[in-house]
Amino acid sequence: MNNSVEFKATLRLPQIIALYVGSVLGSGILIIPGVAAEIAGPASLISWGIMTLLVLPMALTMGLLSAKYPNAGGVSSFVTDAFNPHIGSLIGWFFLMAVVVGAPVLALTGSGYLCTALGLGDKLRLSIAAAILLTGLLINYFGMKLAGKIQIAVVLTTVIVLVTTIVSSITTVKAENFIPFTPNGAESIGYATTVLFWCFIGWEAVSHISIEFKNPKRDAIRGTIIAAIVVSIIYFFTAYIVVGTHSYGANITDAALIYIIKNSFGLYGAVIAGAAALFICVAPAIAYIGAASRLAYSLSINGYAPKSLSSLSRRYNTPIGGLIFLAVCFTFLLIIFAGRIATMSTLIQIPSAAFILTYLAGCAAGVKLLKDSKTGLFISLVSLVLTAAILFFAKWTIFYPIIIAIFWFIYCLIAKKFNRH
Repeated sequence: MNNSVEFKATLRLPQIIALYVGSVLGSGILIIPGVAAEIAGPASLISWGIMTLLVLPMALTMGLLSAKYPNAGGVSSFVTDAFNPHIGSLIGWFFLMAVVVGAPVLALTGSGYLCTALGLGDKLRLSIAAAILLTGLLINYFGMKLAGKIQIAVVLTTVIVLVTTIVSSITTVKAENFIPFTPNGAESIGYATTVLFWCFIGWEAVSHISIEFKNPKRDAIRGTIIAAIVVSIIYFFTAYIVVGTHSYGANITDAALIYIIKNSFGLYGAVIAGAAALFICVAPAIAYIGAASRLAYSLSINGYAPKSLSSLSRRYNTPIGGLIFLAVCFTFLLIIFAGRIATMSTLIQIPSAAFILTYLAGCAAGVKLLKDSKTGLFISLVSLVLTAAILFFAKWTIFYPIIIAIFWFIYCLIAKKFNRH
C-alpha cells in the first residue's frame, strides 16, 4: 500500500520509545491489576509473568515489520504486501473503526478516574473526556515531531508516578496477603491471562507512524525491546503491589491503582492519583489518534476510503482529513454515552474482536514477510498462535468487524475496486 505523500521523518529513538510505552501502558493499568487479582488471587502474578514473556514475540513481530516496511498504512500495508490490497484495506478498516470506539472509551476511563480521585462526581466526566480527545487531535494536527516531544513528557511523568508508587508501597506489602496462593483454583490463572492480553496491545498503533522514524531499520527494534521491558516491569510490580496490599475486592477492584496512589502520597494523593489517571490515558490517545489518522489517509489515497480522508494540512503536512473524520466519530460516541444509549461496559467490549483480527492479520503477514529470517518467522508464528487462541474468547464482539466488513464490501463494489486488481 503506497503513499503519494511522504510524511516528514522526525522521530528519534527517545520519542519512539515514548510512543511505544504510551500506546501500550494505557488505561488497563488502572483497572486490570485489580480485576486479575479478583479472578485468580495472588496466583494472578503467574498470569502477569506469562504475559511478560509472551508479549515480546507479539511486540517484536510489529517492530520487525515496521523496521522492514515503514508505511503510514501500518498493519494494513503489511497485510497488503503479504497477501493483497483487498485484505489489507479490510484490516485497515478493522483497526480504524476499533480506534473510533476505543479512543473515546479510553478518554472516558481517564476522565472517570480523575473525577473519582478528586471527588468531582460524574458531572465533569464527559467534558474532561472531550478535552482528552481534543488534545490528541490537536497535537497530531501540529505534527508527530511535537507529538513525540509531548509524548516523552507525558510518559516520563506517568512512569515516575507509577515507579514512585510501587517503591513507596513496598513496605506495606504483607506476606499473609499471598495466602492462599490459588484461592480460585489453578484454572483461574489461564482465565486471568486472557484478560491481561488487553494490557499489552498497542504495538500495532505505532506501526502506522513508522514512516516518520528517522532510522526505522535500527530504532523500530530497539524501541520495541526497550518499551517491552519497561512496560512489563511496571505492569508486574504494579500487580505485585495490588496483591501484596490486598487492594482489590469490596468495591475497590476497579480503582485499585488509584486507591494505592492515594495511600502512598498521603494528603496530595488524590491530586496525584487524578493526574496519573489523566496522563495514563492521554499518552495512548495521542498514539492511537496519530495512527488512525494516518491510516485513514493511506486507505483514501489507495481508493479504499472517500477522497476527503486524504486531505493534508498545507502548513503542517498532517492528515487533516483523517483527523476531522475521527473528531466527528468521537463526538458521535460521546453523545451515545451521554444519552445512555450504551453503557461503558458495552462500549469497552465493542472494539475487542476488531483489534484481535488486526493483530491476527499482522502476525500472518509477519509469517510470510519475515520468512527469510528464522528469528522473525519463529516470532511471527508464536504471535499468530497466541492471537488465534485469544480470538476464541471474542464472543458477541465478533459482530462488530462483521458489520465493518459488510460496509467495506459495499464501498468496494461502488468504487469498483474488485475490477481493478
